[in-house]
Amino acid sequence: MTDTAPETPNEPPKKPSPEDKRRMRSAARLYAVQALFQMEAAGQGVDRVAREFESFRFGMVTEEGDEMAEGDYALFRRVLDDAVMWQAKIDQTTDRALVAKWPIDRIDPVIRALFRAAGAEMINPATPIKVVINEFVDVARAFFPEGREPKFVNAVLDHMAREIRPEAF
Repeated sequence: MTDTAPETPNEPPKKPSPEDKRRMRSAARLYAVQALFQMEAAGQGVDRVAREFESFRFGMVTEEGDEMAEGDYALFRRVLDDAVMWQAKIDQTTDRALVAKWPIDRIDPVIRALFRAAGAEMINPATPIKVVINEFVDVARAFFPEGREPKFVNAVLDHMAREIRPEAF
């Protein structure tokens, strides 16, 4: 990851490369899923959780010395705010994409948060729909590297996308 801090007091910060920007957007999506999960699990509000992530998780270095990715702040906030604002619509769309026996409240809470984040990004046409699907399938792989969940997420997101933005297909 490109270091954005000046190397000396006289040097301006380095601008992120296109690859750095892509990684930051991907990290923002992962953080948005984690934040939505935390909001639901702990009953916390969007502003409190967003500030916590922006202050302590973006670029954090763990006790083990692992550095967390820096996230795209604007995308992170937009996904969170849209997920909260459009949650009922997103949940209804998700319910229609699921088998009748599996309403959204029976889905794993991490996957439910993922569907809400992805649905929020689908509602906003700023990102191509196929990018949204691919990015959130990658997020599912990060949470469930050995499971069948990424295939399930791909199928549900495809169905949701066709309902939310049919013109993209």
